[in-house]
Amino acid sequence: MRLVLESDPRLHLVRSYGAGGVVIGAQRVTQPLIITPRQLVLDWAAVSLAELSEAQLAPLFALDAQIVLLGAGERQPFPSTSVRSIFRARGVALECMTLGAACRTYNILATEDRPVAAALFPAA
Repeated sequence: MRLVLESDPRLHLVRSYGAGGVVIGAQRVTQPLIITPRQLVLDWAAVSLAELSEAQLAPLFALDAQIVLLGAGERQPFPSTSVRSIFRARGVALECMTLGAACRTYNILATEDRPVAAALFPAA
């Protein structure tokens, strides 16, 4: 689904998603990634939402986002209790949703200049 027609070129926004990938700017990404309005992390070591570890979350927390969206698949995912506890201990808001919902929500929060990061799993 195509999301953004015109956008601020200084912001990383999800232009579309589907068929096992997301498009950010002109780049199609099929592996797990982290996106913030100003940064794009494509070499993220995470493999799947179900297998997230504290070490894999470290690059996400290093971005100092106050809101984190975890997006995967076409059905709402639920991270492990340990992952939710890690976010709660750090005082970071965590929302888990489908890939499409995470992409749409991320774009809205990013254009509002909110401290948001999205951890997306396009092939989930």
